[in-house]
Amino acid sequence: MGSEYHAPVLLHDCVEGLNIRPDGVYVDVTFGGGGHSRAILEKLGPQGALIAFDRDADAAANAPQDPRFTLVRSDFRWLKNQLRYLERLPIDGLLADLGVSSHQFDTGERGFSFRFAGPLDMRMDRRAPRTAADLVNTLDEAELTRLLRTYGEVEAPHRVARRLVEARTARRIATTQDLVAALEPVTPRRDANAFLARVFQALRIAVNDELGSLETLLRMSAQVIRPGGRLVVIAYHSLEDRLVKNWMRAGSLDGVEHKDPFGRSDRPFKPLHGKAIMPSTQEIEQNPRARSARLRIAERL
Repeated sequence: MGSEYHAPVLLHDCVEGLNIRPDGVYVDVTFGGGGHSRAILEKLGPQGALIAFDRDADAAANAPQDPRFTLVRSDFRWLKNQLRYLERLPIDGLLADLGVSSHQFDTGERGFSFRFAGPLDMRMDRRAPRTAADLVNTLDEAELTRLLRTYGEVEAPHRVARRLVEARTARRIATTQDLVAALEPVTPRRDANAFLARVFQALRIAVNDELGSLETLLRMSAQVIRPGGRLVVIAYHSLEDRLVKNWMRAGSLDGVEHKDPFGRSDRPFKPLHGKAIMPSTQEIEQNPRARSARLRIAERL
């Protein structure tokens, strides 16, 4: 099921970037289809360990039967507590492949994609209280505008927000088709798919607090990775990539490097490449969803 569930992006570069020691402890905070995890396990010896996280219950079906492997069903923002509980601190490397799995996108009932009919859900963890439909139908116009601008970088977000408020007064926006239909008057003719993708992205990020989880993970990475260990992150849009780049280069989420009174930087990581690593043309042909991937690798100082 794993490869159909989600093809691992930049697999070779990620595994190389982790610089795996056979007896090391590694964490894959976005298990999904398990492609990255399986490649890590192949490099580990009998003393090594891999702890994987995923908040989506569907991912458990992909878990390998391996005594060195542990799957934690949790948002990775609870990483440090979970690792402390498992007595696995500090770790030698952490991998995060951010975004949504192919399985989530392609399962209509999850509501992640405008290409499939289904309830407007978008929760990665179906135990979470709020769905995308809840946001669309309850947030006021100003909140919807901010959400669309901040998380989707949608053009003229106020127009889109006003349209959603108008549409929901007639009837609740409950499905992916309801949302597409409600947006039709403000959907540009030329770039309809790109526009809808941005709106759906904005709602998904908000429903799952993806940027909040990422900010927490980045700060926590300095507390859980040992000196010399590696932080490996794949981002799929500029909002995520900017946070990752700032953290690795400056040790802060806003990109401002802080120094002590002697002028020494207190950044916890050093990036190992000047630029993000991108997928090859061949990989993009085989897996079109890799197209927007940006991989960054840093070493704990």
